[in-house]
Amino acid sequence: MRNGWDLFYPPCCPLCHQILQGQEQMICVKCRAKLRPIGEPRCKKCGKPLEDGQEELCRDCRVRPHWFEEGRGIFLYDQKMKDSIIRYKYGGRRIYGEFYIRALALYGESSMKLWRPQAVFPVPMEKRKKRKRGFNQSEQLALGIGRQFGIPVCTDWIQKVKKTKSQKKLNAAERRRNLQEAFRGKPGVWKIERALIVDDVYTTGATIDAVAGELKKHGVKKVYFLTICTGFV
Repeated sequence: MRNGWDLFYPPCCPLCHQILQGQEQMICVKCRAKLRPIGEPRCKKCGKPLEDGQEELCRDCRVRPHWFEEGRGIFLYDQKMKDSIIRYKYGGRRIYGEFYIRALALYGESSMKLWRPQAVFPVPMEKRKKRKRGFNQSEQLALGIGRQFGIPVCTDWIQKVKKTKSQKKLNAAERRRNLQEAFRGKPGVWKIERALIVDDVYTTGATIDAVAGELKKHGVKKVYFLTICTGFV
């Protein structure tokens, strides 16, 4: 049974945005039936889907070194997922985060057992941008993953110290230049060997790399990542 609040703000499916009916929980029956995480074959480094099962790495990871050891996005960044994440970040649907966290924990569990991260890090957001949006989606996701797996979440160990352009319309090289020296960790050598970065979308890896590079400056030995989606530029 729905509570009284739901009469005014009925819960919606995060993928199709239709009002959930009856006993539907978090996601509607139709979308649940179509929901498919990225499976094998996928890149052993960044987790992008591969067309050729004989390959171990995607083209990007073959030609460009990364600061992280390994990572994966759970779903392909298709139009439905793109629309969903836009509503989540800009359309007042912060509640969608509950579904994303559940999906990250469910489909990322096997990877988490292999990686055994000791701490979770969100991608930092500029303070002004965070005030305008009302929240940092990466931080919400990271806190959720920390709860699911019982791992500490370091929300203030890395700060974004440089204002940057939006990454959306930049190519891979421009994205990397845009994020040079954009993040800074608190002083000292941290007693963390294995860290996990959590974010919403992985495309070129520029953002994850920028944060991972800063983590390694402070003594972190291995860096992994989990994202809701993996996309292509």
